[in-house]
Amino acid sequence: MTCPTYWTSVTGPLGPLLLTAAPAGELTSLSVPGQKGGREVRDDWRRDPGPFREAEEQLAAYFAGELKEFRLTWRTEGTAFRERVWAALDDIPYGSTATYGEIAARIGAPRAAVRAVGGAIGANPLLVVRPCHRVIGADGALTGYAGGLDRKVRLLTHEGVLPARGLTPRRPHPPRPPRSAGR
Repeated sequence: MTCPTYWTSVTGPLGPLLLTAAPAGELTSLSVPGQKGGREVRDDWRRDPGPFREAEEQLAAYFAGELKEFRLTWRTEGTAFRERVWAALDDIPYGSTATYGEIAARIGAPRAAVRAVGGAIGANPLLVVRPCHRVIGADGALTGYAGGLDRKVRLLTHEGVLPARGLTPRRPHPPRPPRSAGR
């Protein structure tokens, strides 16, 4: 017998958010409609809002401008490389950006690995919570976002990185020191 996947849908300014969790309640994904590689509800999943109360509260506080750092328990599954890239996303502070090259450097990957870093970021299963929207091109351009470029613009505008009507991000801020492991 396989362990069930729990799911719920939360309404927010990006549209409906699909959240999934493992049986122990760890968040396993946050997807938006039309997301490249996003999850879709399966027949064998169980709809239950119970495991998502904390995530729902924190998402509401984030979108209300009251929360700048998520404190949720999650479990993701990816290659060791993807896990390192995803962990590096956690160190980009609210209201800041980092380039793909900076993420590669943070995980000790060579400059030539920038495309692989981009692929790992595009496969991030926890949109918004793991802030892949804060990653931009080396020239400051807003490059792809699995949830759609319009959502990336909305998130960066919400965080004050972009002016309300412009598309030029402010200069990236220096990275925070890495967090301790144990999520």
